[in-house]
Amino acid sequence: MKKFQLKKIKSMSAATDFLALIQKSRKGKFKIYIGMSAGVGKTFRMLQEAHALLRNGIDVKIGYIETHGREETVALTDGIPEIPRRSSFYKGKNLEEMDLQTIINTHPEVVLVDELAHTNIEGSKNKKRWQDVLEILDNGINVISAMNIQHIESLNEEVKKITGIEVSERVPDKILALADEVVNIDLTADELLTRLKEGKIYKKEKIQTALNHFFQSGHILQLRELALKEVATHVERKVETEIKTESFKPVKFLACISSNERVARNIIRKTARLASYYNSPWTVLYIQKPSENPEKIALNKQRFLINNFNLAQELGAKVVRLKDSSIHNGILNYVTEHHMTTVCIGKPHENLLQRIFGYSWVYTLMNRLNERQIDIIILS
Repeated sequence: MKKFQLKKIKSMSAATDFLALIQKSRKGKFKIYIGMSAGVGKTFRMLQEAHALLRNGIDVKIGYIETHGREETVALTDGIPEIPRRSSFYKGKNLEEMDLQTIINTHPEVVLVDELAHTNIEGSKNKKRWQDVLEILDNGINVISAMNIQHIESLNEEVKKITGIEVSERVPDKILALADEVVNIDLTADELLTRLKEGKIYKKEKIQTALNHFFQSGHILQLRELALKEVATHVERKVETEIKTESFKPVKFLACISSNERVARNIIRKTARLASYYNSPWTVLYIQKPSENPEKIALNKQRFLINNFNLAQELGAKVVRLKDSSIHNGILNYVTEHHMTTVCIGKPHENLLQRIFGYSWVYTLMNRLNERQIDIIILS
C-alpha cells in the first residue's frame, strides 16, 4: 500500500511539473517517457499523468494509446476523452492510425501520443509518427509521448551488439533534444522479468520466446544502463544550456566520412551522440577524390553514400560534399573557413607502404589540426 502511495505521489509531482511548463508558454511543450524495453510502464504512467492533469482542469485527450491488451493499462484509459483514429485499407486489411488532422482541428491543450517510433502506413501525410508529433507541437498543442531506448537512432549499433537485433523503427536524436522533459521509467531486471512471467507484458504463448531472446537478464541490464545514461545526459544538457555565458565558446563537430558504408555510418552515429551531449551543431563532410567521381565509383557505393547522407540529416547534421585531390587539405580548408572546433574521423586503415614508410594523410591532418589547436577524435 505504501509503495502504491509513493508511486502516486511521484506521478502527481510529474504532472504538476508538466502543468507548470504548459502554463509558461502557448508554444506546444513536449514530454517523453522513455524506458529500457516494453512492459516497464511508460503508457501506464502517461495515462496516470493524464488523469492528474484532467483533475487540474487541463483539456487532455488521447491521440493514440497502445494498451497491448494489458488490463491495468486498459482500465486507466477510462475517463480520458479519445480522438477517434483514422481507418485505412492497406494490403487487404483495415488498419487504424492516429488522426493527425483531427487532433490539430480539435486542438486539445494536451494530447497523448504513444509509440513515437511507429512507422505510419503508406498514404499517410508523414512517414513516421515523430513527424506527426512535430506538426502537433507546431500547432501549439502540448504532447506527452513514449518510446523505448532501443529506438534512438544513434544507439542502433550499440543495441544491435547487446541484443543481436537490428531495430528498424527509429527516432532521430534531435527529437529527444527538442523535448522539454525526458523521464525514465525504471525497473530492475528482476521486476521486469517477474512482470513478463506473470503475463503482464505478453500473452502466455509468447512469454518463453521473449525470455529466450530479447528479455535475457544481461540484455536488460545493459539496456537499463543506456536508458539511465540517456536521461542523465538530457538533464545535463538542459542545465548547461541554461547556464551558458557570453564567453562560452560553442563546440562545433565535423564528422569526416568516406565511401566505406559501415565505417561512415559508425562515425555519423558516434558524432551524433557527441553533438547531442554537448547540444552542439555538427557537420558531416565527404571529400570526393578524383578516383571517386560518379563515373568511376561503383553504383552500390554511391547508394551507400546517399543512405549515409540521409542518416546524417535525420540525426540533425549539415551534410557537405566537396571535391579535392587531397583529403587532408580539403578537411583543413573546411575547418578553417567554418571555425570547426572538433574533427571526428575513423580509425586509419593503412596499407603496406604506409606502414613501412610511416606516412598517412591522417598523421598530416593531425599535425596541422594540432597547430591550429583543433581537437581530433578518432572513432573506432
